[in-house]
Amino acid sequence: MSTRHILLGLLAGGPSHGYDLKRRHDERFPEARPLAYGQVYTTLQRLVRDGLAEIDGTDSDGGPERTRYRSTEAGSRELAEWAGQVAPPAPFVTNEIFAKVVVSILSGGDPAAYLRAQRVAHMARMRELTAVKTAEGADLATVLSADYALNHLDADLRWMSTTAARLTPLTAEVDPA
Repeated sequence: MSTRHILLGLLAGGPSHGYDLKRRHDERFPEARPLAYGQVYTTLQRLVRDGLAEIDGTDSDGGPERTRYRSTEAGSRELAEWAGQVAPPAPFVTNEIFAKVVVSILSGGDPAAYLRAQRVAHMARMRELTAVKTAEGADLATVLSADYALNHLDADLRWMSTTAARLTPLTAEVDPA
């Protein structure tokens, strides 16, 4: 995920302070890792440096001085270009689950037991996400984020089932006895 472009997208709604951008990011991307304030301000400084955002003024509202940022025309153009680009599907996906199964096979471990335990963890997470998205008052960003995660978990579960069914021949390939 491009923090640069996400912040430009949030600025598309109008000028905002870094604190507000961080809060809105965390609200709009509820299942994503929350942004650190330092990351927000560093990214805003780079956007200003690159001519994609500019300082729109400062406010204090009785507290510390806060800088307000807004997107420039160049920022709006870059955001539109980025948002319209098709994200290329990865040619090969390697994740921790895959790596642990392979290492377990190679090291003589118990990949079937690992897959069973991982399946239990995935199913628990799917129940949590289903509860989150069906909760009364769940906003659209939360529902979309939960649906996205649920589909990925479902794909993992299908891969785990296929792999579990292939463990005997896979193990035999590694250790032909």
